[in-house]
Amino acid sequence: MLRLVENHSLPRTAAFFDLDKTVIAKSSTLTFSKSFYQGGLINRRAVLRTAYAQFVFLAGGADHDQMERMRAYLSALCKGWNVQQVKEIVAETLHDLIDPIIYDEAASLIEEHHTAGRDVVIVSTSGAEVVEPIGELLGADRVVATRMVVGDDGCFTGEVEYYAYGPTKAEAVKELAASEGYDLARCYAYSDSATDVPMLASVGHPYAVNPDRALRREATARDWPILVFDRPVRLKQRLPAFSMPPRPALVAAAAVGAAVATAGLVWYTSRRRNAAAQIAAATV
Repeated sequence: MLRLVENHSLPRTAAFFDLDKTVIAKSSTLTFSKSFYQGGLINRRAVLRTAYAQFVFLAGGADHDQMERMRAYLSALCKGWNVQQVKEIVAETLHDLIDPIIYDEAASLIEEHHTAGRDVVIVSTSGAEVVEPIGELLGADRVVATRMVVGDDGCFTGEVEYYAYGPTKAEAVKELAASEGYDLARCYAYSDSATDVPMLASVGHPYAVNPDRALRREATARDWPILVFDRPVRLKQRLPAFSMPPRPALVAAAAVGAAVATAGLVWYTSRRRNAAAQIAAATV
């Protein structure tokens, strides 16, 4: 156990977790690219470019401009995708793809927070067709994610209704605090990205997990604790608590994670020249 969590249950409190590179070792949505290809949603070229995007993501992450380009790209990419098909693909491959890359340290923290009587909330830029099942796997109480418009035909229209990113995450945290009665001064938050500084700053106990360079600088300046998670492990191999039926996840915002995943195509052109430099910086 990391023993970072104080046992305070009153008033109500919560722990807010970013997902990618904070709870799991990779990008949740990029991880499903092969499955989406096998399901006919993307072509082989998209799979290769998404694999490259995963490589770049692990090396250095994505900054604000790249995330904005991803948002613009996903609206065109996912247009016409059948929502039920996306959900079925994720459900069929979830345990094989996600379970092995959950950080042991993050799973321990989730258990500690639940033991302390705290709600656990996953707050992710990815969509709930990916994030919600992962939240259920982890036993999260709530999920906040990007939401896209679904047409009467059950397919995505290509329009983004809600983007859970940057300051929007902080707004979602504050709205949940108001509706659920959380005392934010006694709440916790965890993230790897500088884009989540607003969310981290909104709680009394922020933690930088595997931080990118910008977040590391910010955390150092603000005297926020920095954690290193590096032990991916299957849940069934570590904690009996995770073999129990998960606590119900209340979805605060939903959308197609597949679109965000393959939106990594945008990275291929803009960052391939800098990939080597980013890898060197990340290993320093």
